[in-house]
Amino acid sequence: MTQVAIRRARPADAVTLSALGRATFHQAFGARYRREDLKAFLDQAYALERIDAFLADPAYAVWLAEADGEAVGHALAGPCKLPHPDVTATCGELKRLYVLSRWRGGPGGRMLDAALAWLERDGPRRIWIGVWSENLAAQRLYGRLGFEKVGEYGFEVGAVRDREFILRRG
Repeated sequence: MTQVAIRRARPADAVTLSALGRATFHQAFGARYRREDLKAFLDQAYALERIDAFLADPAYAVWLAEADGEAVGHALAGPCKLPHPDVTATCGELKRLYVLSRWRGGPGGRMLDAALAWLERDGPRRIWIGVWSENLAAQRLYGRLGFEKVGEYGFEVGAVRDREFILRRG
């Protein structure tokens, strides 16, 4: 079996992260949206300038999972921006956690552990996650880790407004 390495991403990884982010989001959710809406969303969410900004900002951390030199997954953590009245400047958020479909059940757990440890590196604090209401497997996983549903919001991709759950731990 191929070993998967998990490491903190560097500025030189921006192009890889942009392409990987587009690919993993498309695999996970692409069938839900009109092609032009998905393209517009991916062009904004995974723009190289946006990835560069995350990598340059010490308030954020990005991890990259690699197998035999191929990028197969990524995670992003940083300040919480979810629309909930209890969110404060001290709250952290797991913003992204995606792996290529053929790698599901592999490096995601290790990236999740790395992100949660990084978010709590200065001690316990509230951590938030937004998860699609129909992603039951993720909800079960986060529930086992102590996250509870505390709200909902609409996640828009073009004309589609997905129902997202807001989860919190701490």
